[in-house]
Amino acid sequence: MTSWHSGRLVGCFDARSQLNPRDPPPWARAPRPIPPSPPTGGYKRQGQPGGGRTPEGKKGRPTPTRKEQEAARRRPLIPKDRKAAKAESRIAERERRAQAQAGMAAGDERYLGPRDAGPQRRFARDWVDSRFNIGEYVLIFLLLILVLMFLPVQSVAITLIWVVYGYIILCVIDAIIMSNRLHAALRRTFGTVQPGTRWYAAMRTFTMRRMRLPKPQVRRGERPE
Repeated sequence: MTSWHSGRLVGCFDARSQLNPRDPPPWARAPRPIPPSPPTGGYKRQGQPGGGRTPEGKKGRPTPTRKEQEAARRRPLIPKDRKAAKAESRIAERERRAQAQAGMAAGDERYLGPRDAGPQRRFARDWVDSRFNIGEYVLIFLLLILVLMFLPVQSVAITLIWVVYGYIILCVIDAIIMSNRLHAALRRTFGTVQPGTRWYAAMRTFTMRRMRLPKPQVRRGERPE
């Protein structure tokens, strides 16, 4: 054990003795400079400026000041001509409303509210519009009865009251028959019935055809099935 350690120490002293005493120790030497890699072919050729710069390294244009940059980004919050701006906003709002009303009248799903949107509601509207409904003339009938009730003959007024009751009963019966048939058609077509669809269709039967919104998209006799 002693000979091996002594031989290792002697080898270390022999290696140190071969070094030049003027040379700095290995840990104090400066690293060798790494030579630059040769230029490879890229998106730009050598000698051409890149990024808007000249061959000398300059941009070729003056740098905008901070005020110029802020002025370029700044937008006027209040227009100079307020009357013209208000008139333009009113015209744009009027055009948007007209477009929304036209879309709603045509049955466009983008402009329909929750009450009218959906394929089942469209099916119900087409079902009602394709048939003759007794209740769609209820408004005209009631106005006519209101005028006739002011006649001086009492018997005529009493008779008209009974006529009104009979007409309302017929309208309700017709709406019930329509809603039952619509319910069966919805189950055949969609499998399930959206809640409120029968009441939605029944209320449409009491509206005149020309006053319905959305407008009727089918003719009388054209069933959606």
